[in-house]
Amino acid sequence: MNRLKKISALASLVLVIFFKTASVSNAQTKTNLTKYVNPFIGTAPLTDPKILGYTLPEGWRSWAGLVYPGSSMPNAMVQLSPMTEYGSGAGYEYEDDMIYGFTHTNKGHWNLCNIPILPVSASGTSSDKFGSHFSHKNESASPGFYQVFLSDYKVNVSLTSTLRCGYHKYEFTNNKGRQILFDLARANNGVNDWKIEQVGTNAVQGYQDVGEKIYFYAELNNPISKLEKIGEGTRKGRALLNISDGKQGPVELKIGLSFVSVANAKQNLKQEIGAKSFNEVLKAGNQTWETFLSQIQIKGGTDKQKQLFYSSLYRAVLWPALRSDVNGEYTDANGKVIKADFNYYTVPSLWDTYRNKLVLLAIVSPKVTVDVIKSLKDMGDKTGFIPTFFHGDHAASFIAGSYLRGLEGFDVKGAYKLLLRNANIEGGTRPFIKEYIEKGYISEPDIAAPHVETKAKAGVSKTLEYAYDDYALAQMAKKLGDTANYRVLMQRSTNYKNVFDPSTRFMRGRLENGDWVKNFDPQYPYYEYMYREANAWQVSFFAPHDMQGLIALYGGEKGFESKLDSLFSVPWNPKHIARNVETMVGQYCHGNQPDHEAPFAYHFIGKPEKSQKMLDYIMDNLYGIGEDGLALCGMDDAGEMSSWYVFSALGLYPYCAVDDEYIVTVPLFDEVKWQTASGKVLSIKKAGNGRRMTGITVNKAGNKGYFVSHDLFKKGGEIVISTAD
Repeated sequence: MNRLKKISALASLVLVIFFKTASVSNAQTKTNLTKYVNPFIGTAPLTDPKILGYTLPEGWRSWAGLVYPGSSMPNAMVQLSPMTEYGSGAGYEYEDDMIYGFTHTNKGHWNLCNIPILPVSASGTSSDKFGSHFSHKNESASPGFYQVFLSDYKVNVSLTSTLRCGYHKYEFTNNKGRQILFDLARANNGVNDWKIEQVGTNAVQGYQDVGEKIYFYAELNNPISKLEKIGEGTRKGRALLNISDGKQGPVELKIGLSFVSVANAKQNLKQEIGAKSFNEVLKAGNQTWETFLSQIQIKGGTDKQKQLFYSSLYRAVLWPALRSDVNGEYTDANGKVIKADFNYYTVPSLWDTYRNKLVLLAIVSPKVTVDVIKSLKDMGDKTGFIPTFFHGDHAASFIAGSYLRGLEGFDVKGAYKLLLRNANIEGGTRPFIKEYIEKGYISEPDIAAPHVETKAKAGVSKTLEYAYDDYALAQMAKKLGDTANYRVLMQRSTNYKNVFDPSTRFMRGRLENGDWVKNFDPQYPYYEYMYREANAWQVSFFAPHDMQGLIALYGGEKGFESKLDSLFSVPWNPKHIARNVETMVGQYCHGNQPDHEAPFAYHFIGKPEKSQKMLDYIMDNLYGIGEDGLALCGMDDAGEMSSWYVFSALGLYPYCAVDDEYIVTVPLFDEVKWQTASGKVLSIKKAGNGRRMTGITVNKAGNKGYFVSHDLFKKGGEIVISTAD
C-alpha cells in the first residue's frame, strides 16, 4: 500500500472512530464521496525536470500546488491548518517534519495564516523556540478534519471547523504542565500589532493586526492558571496559556474569528459551536461536504481518477472566503462596519479563476456566487471601480457570465454601470486604459536587454485580456439593451489583432510609435514585459471570444493547426527559468493559467481528437504525481487548476467563460449525474470505450458542432458522447 492510500485509510479510520464514539445519531448518508477527497494532494513538491521543464536552482521550491491540508468548510472564513514554514504559499510543505502552529486563515497565496496556536508541554519545551516534529504516519486529513501527533510534546491534535470558528482537541500524554502557545507575532503577512487578554477563568480574546485586524474569542474546557505575555504587540513577542493541572481528558479549545470585533467573534462562536461537542461539529462538517460533493455523482473511471476528481471539486470551493459575521456585519472597503442581508466575501482570484473556477462556482454554489458579486459591487460603490485581482479586468467576465447564465439576484444595472467605468476611466481597475482606447493596444518601452524580472506594462497580455473583457461586457450590454456600448465594446474586442505580428506569427509587443519590440524571443518568459507570467507561445492562442478571427490571422485552418502543433512540440529551453512558468508540454505551460484554453483549440478546426489526446495526457500525467501521488503540476491558484480538471474530467469546459455554452470533450467517466441548483439532473454519458469522439447527441437529437447550451443546467437533460478507438 503506497503512502497516499495509507493516509486516506487512516483519515477514514479516524472519522469512523469519532462517529462511533459520538453521542449523536450515526445514521448513514446516502453517499460516501468524502472518502475520495485527499487534502494532501498538492502539498508535495514537484521536482522532476522532465515535467518542470528545467532543473530547480539550489534552494528553490517549485510553485506547484501550494495548497493546505487543514479543515475548512466551503468558502468559509476559517481554514484551520498546520504551519510548517511561514512565508510559504500555504504554510504547509509536505517534505517538512516540523509543525510550528495551527493557523486559522489560508488561501495558498503567501498571505493570511493568521492566529497561530500550538499546544505545548512544559516537559517538551527547552527553549524559546516552539515547534514539534511530526510524521506523516501519524497524520490524517479529510474534508473538515485534520489530525497529527506532535512527537516532541507528546500530544495528539485533532482539528475541525465551521464557517467562522475552529475547534481544537488536544490529547496530552502527560496531563501536567500543559500549555497553549498563541504565537500572535507571526503570520504570512507582517504583523503590525497584536493583543490578547484573559476573560474569566477559561477564555481569552484579542486581535492580530496585519494591515487589517483579525479578532478572536477562544474558550477552553479547562481553567487557565496563568497567561504569560512577552513583548505584547511586537514581532518578537508571544503569549503562553498555562492550563491548570488536575482535570483529566482532552483539552478542547473553541475559537471564533471576526474581521469586525471581539464581540462578533464571541457571537460567531456562540451561534456556530456553542455547547456542541467536537464530534458533533465534525459530523456536521462532514455532512456539509458530503451534500456538496454529491451534486456530481460519477460511474466508471479508476479509483485514482475518482480521487483526483473529488479532491479537485473540494479544492474548487475553498476560496473566495467569507468575511461577514453571523449578525451580517463586515468591514467594508473604506474600513467602516456595515450590516447587510447578504454574506460578504473576499475578492476572488479573478485573473486565475475567471476562466473556469468561477463558472463552476456559479453552477454548484449559486447563492455564494450572487453574494460574491454583491460584495464586488459593494467594493465598487465605495471606491468607484469594481476591483480586479492581479491583472486584467475579469470581474467583467465573471459578473456578465453569471448574469447570462441566469443569476439575477443582484443589482445588475448598478454592477454594469461600474463595469463600464472600469472599461473606460483611467486610474481605476484597468491600467493604461486611455492608451488602449486611443491606440488599440498597450505599448512597451524599447529595452535593450530585457530579462525575466524586467518591469514594464505587460502590454501584450493586457491588450489580449482587455479585448476579451470588452467582449464580455458587450454581452451584458446587449442583454440590457445598451446598443451603443455594445457596438463600441465589440469593436474594441478585436484589439487583440493589433498585437499579432504576421512576420513572426506571434503576439508581440509594440512600441509607442507602433513598431514591434526589437528584442524578441518568442520562447523567453517574462513576468511583466510584454507578457504576464508567460512567453509569446503561451499567449498567442488567446482570443476565446473570436476563434475564427484568430484562426484567420494564422492564414486559415491549416496554418493554425500547424502553429498549434508546434505549441505542444517545440522543446522548452531548460535555461529559461521563471518560477511559476513551469510544467511544459513543448512550449505549452499547464503549470500556469495564461494558455489553459489552448488544448481545446483543435475543436475549432474540426480536429477534436487532437484536443482529446492532449487533454488526456495532462489529466493522466500532470495531476496527482510524484513519489506519493501528492504533487500537482502547478500552483492551484485558489482552485483554478482543480477546476480545469473537474470540467475536463466531466467532458464540458467553459472555453469562453462569459458565454452560456460549453465545449464538449470525452469524459473520463462512463456516466455523470449532475444535480443542478434548480433540482434538475444533467446526465453526461460516454458511449463506447474509446477516447476519440465520434458524435454528440443532446436529448437524443444530434448536436450541431461541439458546444452545448447552459440551458441543460437549468432544465436538465442528457448528453451522450459517442466514442471510438
